[in-house]
Amino acid sequence: MLFWQRGAVLLCMVLGLSAVHGPACAGMFDDEEARARVEALRKELSQSSATIEVLRRNQLDFANQLEAMRADQAKIRGQLEVLTYELEATQKRQKDFYVDLDNRVRKLEQPAPTATVSAAQDEAAEARDYEAAVASLKALKYKVAADQFGAFIATYPSSTFTASAYYWGGYANAQNRNHVKAVELFGKFAATWPADERVPGALESQVASYDALKDSKSAEATLVILATKYASSDAGKRAQLRLKKK
Repeated sequence: MLFWQRGAVLLCMVLGLSAVHGPACAGMFDDEEARARVEALRKELSQSSATIEVLRRNQLDFANQLEAMRADQAKIRGQLEVLTYELEATQKRQKDFYVDLDNRVRKLEQPAPTATVSAAQDEAAEARDYEAAVASLKALKYKVAADQFGAFIATYPSSTFTASAYYWGGYANAQNRNHVKAVELFGKFAATWPADERVPGALESQVASYDALKDSKSAEATLVILATKYASSDAGKRAQLRLKKK
């Protein structure tokens, strides 16, 4: 009987302790759960930050690749323009040559004046020097071509090839990263021969050189000219889109 009484007392003591400390134990378990949730959120935040960093780097790589592709596209477009224009120019020169040859044949019985012979020699020299500069440009020798076009402009300022020398001289200098000279030549070309069909391309190339020089004010001013004066050209339409994004 005594044993049973002692067991009952012990049970009551255990039950009493449970009643007293129950809320404290429950609080302890709640605190551990909260810490576990905080740790889980920290891990999620860390993973999100890592994902954002990866996306940022990928975006930067993509932007660099896109810029490189644009540069390659501009280079290819310029080379295509060289070949197309020179093909047309060659055909025109051939036609002019045969017309001139026919006129000379008709006048064979007349002695050629000294001035006419001298003029013919000058034209031959102009054509030779211009063709040499174009050949360097086609061979991607941009520094050589830039120097040759510059020399041509200085030597033959009134030549029928002078406009082209300014245009291709600007292109050669831009490819040679002499953007200050490229801006000068493209600007002179556009101002002197505003009706030339190559002016929109020249102004667009001038904008690219201004961008390379980080001259945003001049670049925007040229974009405005492109977007208004040459609005119907492809370059003018691209200028309009770029201005809208500003």
